[in-house]
Amino acid sequence: MVRKYFGTDGIRGRANGVITPELALKVGQAAGLIFQNGDHRHRVLIGKDTRLSGYMIETALVAGFTSVGMDVLLTGPMPTPAIAMLTRSMRADLGVMISASHNPYDDNGIKLFGPDGYKLSDELELKIEKLIDEEIAKKLAKSADLGRARRIDGVRDRYVEFAKRTLPRNLSLEGLRVVVDCANGAAYQVAPDALWELGAEVIKVGVEPNGFNINKDCGSTEPAALAAKVREVRADIGIALDGDADRLIVVDERGHVVDGDQLMAVIAESWKADGRLSKPGVVATVMSNLGLERYLGSLGIALARTAVGDRYVLEHMREHGFNLGGEASGHIILSDYATTGDGLVAALQVLAVVKKLDKPVSAVCHRFEPLPQILRNVRYKQGKPLENAKVQSAIEGAEQRLNGHGRLVIRPSGTEPVIRVMAEGDDKTLVEDVVAGIVDALADASP
Repeated sequence: MVRKYFGTDGIRGRANGVITPELALKVGQAAGLIFQNGDHRHRVLIGKDTRLSGYMIETALVAGFTSVGMDVLLTGPMPTPAIAMLTRSMRADLGVMISASHNPYDDNGIKLFGPDGYKLSDELELKIEKLIDEEIAKKLAKSADLGRARRIDGVRDRYVEFAKRTLPRNLSLEGLRVVVDCANGAAYQVAPDALWELGAEVIKVGVEPNGFNINKDCGSTEPAALAAKVREVRADIGIALDGDADRLIVVDERGHVVDGDQLMAVIAESWKADGRLSKPGVVATVMSNLGLERYLGSLGIALARTAVGDRYVLEHMREHGFNLGGEASGHIILSDYATTGDGLVAALQVLAVVKKLDKPVSAVCHRFEPLPQILRNVRYKQGKPLENAKVQSAIEGAEQRLNGHGRLVIRPSGTEPVIRVMAEGDDKTLVEDVVAGIVDALADASP
């Protein structure tokens, strides 16, 4: 069944375009009705990032939830992983995060978490979609049964303490100069506080949200400013989070960017040495570099691959018992601690390795040489160009030319009429050539 509202990470789109007050109201009502089980007072926890539209969406959600009899607890700006953790910790029936993650300020979104802190299954999202489009006036709460809403204090402190406890009690970050870029987003208060309380010298950037500047020239998707700051203040490391702080990118002391693949290698090797990997393996997506797969293999650690999207990584981890997974973009899931990607917790694991090895970050976080990787996007107007005979012939020819010395990943975008063509291998010239051949074939098939 085609989903009308939910994508791979909740509902997302332009504020007051796709994400309207009317839609948020209906989401609150539909989700509220589905998650009421039993006779207790049901409650939902709602957090948000720092986008201007968060006020509008939050208010509409409150109206929706209270109209079906659910009490609402409002946290204000908090990271997505914090909302997931607090939903479970506070025994809420449902958790909601208002955020469009790394998107610009004029987008926003609604992410839902069940009482266990995990994102909802496809089946539950489809049930909510069905109710959104139904007339539910007769299902609304009676006047005496309406919900109440209140803002709650202390949640920032709870999350900071939770993050700190993911490290050994005797581990201190004293002696480390850390630049942290919070993307003018949800972690602008909690991330600097946690690092400082653990003993680090903290230089803060991206901590002045104004409703419009989230992810703007800062954060994990724009690390240039962080790299410059690290060099300027001669810091040991730079940590970049995105707008809702569920992903992490690191900058070493030289100002060089370290992506999620390298960070997964750092954590995996450390955890294997300490006997902390639940299985001798890591879960990543088809887009993670072949260099990561080969490096982990040299350590006796397998790499399982999934479709693109952190939800698919997490599903595979839960189904097969892995406790470490992620994406090159910086979503790193440490399921011993969190039910979703957590940029701050992942950063603390990396910092723990830096302290343990007592080496520069450039030495600690450069575990392998990435293979040359080329990614091209081909836009098409209509039809199914991947089914074209010439395109299929070009793909078959490319696979034969790579002949086990590289990888080819071709997939349609889930959000726009674009075919993504990625190849990687030992020979950069060959990789560029096979990608160019497929791109040309796709262009001819979709003029």
